[in-house]
Amino acid sequence: MTIPLADLVAQYRTIQTDVDAAIRSVLESGHFILGPNGKALEQEVAAYVGVGHAVGVASGTDALILALRAIGIGPGDEVIVPDYTFLATASAVLHASASPVLVDVDPKTYCIDLEAVVARITPRTRAIIPVHLFGQPADMNGLMDLAAARGLTVIEDNAQALGAMYRGRRTGAIGHIGCLSFFPSKNLGGYGDGGMVVTNDPAVAERVRMLRTHGWREKYDPEVLGYNSRLDEMQAAVLRVKLRHLDDWNSERGRRARLYAQAFAGTNVRTPIEPTGATHVHHLYVVGVAHRAAMEAALKARGIATAVYYPRALHATKLFRASVAGRTFPVSESLSEDLLAIPLYPEMSDEQQDTVVAAMRTAALAHT
Repeated sequence: MTIPLADLVAQYRTIQTDVDAAIRSVLESGHFILGPNGKALEQEVAAYVGVGHAVGVASGTDALILALRAIGIGPGDEVIVPDYTFLATASAVLHASASPVLVDVDPKTYCIDLEAVVARITPRTRAIIPVHLFGQPADMNGLMDLAAARGLTVIEDNAQALGAMYRGRRTGAIGHIGCLSFFPSKNLGGYGDGGMVVTNDPAVAERVRMLRTHGWREKYDPEVLGYNSRLDEMQAAVLRVKLRHLDDWNSERGRRARLYAQAFAGTNVRTPIEPTGATHVHHLYVVGVAHRAAMEAALKARGIATAVYYPRALHATKLFRASVAGRTFPVSESLSEDLLAIPLYPEMSDEQQDTVVAAMRTAALAHT
């Protein structure tokens, strides 16, 4: 595509000297797992998010699984998750041998709906996993008040929103545990898979450290059944370079998002909102459009990339369909039918953005 959804090559060129030096230093050190870069990144991310502890793991999905296991989630337990999210949020609960309970999302923010959560709490409920979807913070004050009243743990799925702010705090630091993803396309992405668990609870951090390395604290003497889930030194070194640029990149994402919102005002293109007291970091710029297939085709004809996140809400997938028989998820279903991600990334040029706007306005007018 002439205009991609994201341009990681363009990003690399802006930081090439520092990235190349960081990779070279790892290669020359011969230390590739649980080394100094990993430890330094954990400290730097903990300070950035505003928590006491951070533990690097192999992926964002593993971060969720290990976080659940660290608080003892297991058979017979229920964990409430949004229906409209990436599969990993709910599949992590299954991997922990517990039951994910799907609930609908808010029609404005696309994040988990507080009233829907309240309606699905049972004596078996142990935790809630809000997702800061597309970079938009969920209603954390309401969720934390509810969790405190019901004795529940809140695990933030912060895979798409590193750097977002909510009421003066970074997302990931508001719940009891936060889970990060460093998948390459994320706002802070590596050059391979990676993830991290962040928390203010030292016991949780210690448990995750043990689980990520075969369940042992003392080598070859496992205390529990663990995993091989470690963030490697190469990824950590690259991420340390990128972390220094994250706020600037997020700021540019926000500027480009505001330009889109202004350009689409008065059209039938529905743009993301930014609630009072929250800062959206626009991991993806996702709009609501009528006649989505026609819009996709019109943009493709102009060389403009698009993507659908997500074509099926979780309740409509083969994995979860049977578990939600008889229940409806009207907001999730509506979003899966009309949301479309369009190009937005810090390295985007004015000319590229103007081209996207012109193509979309023309296509939108054709279906008014």
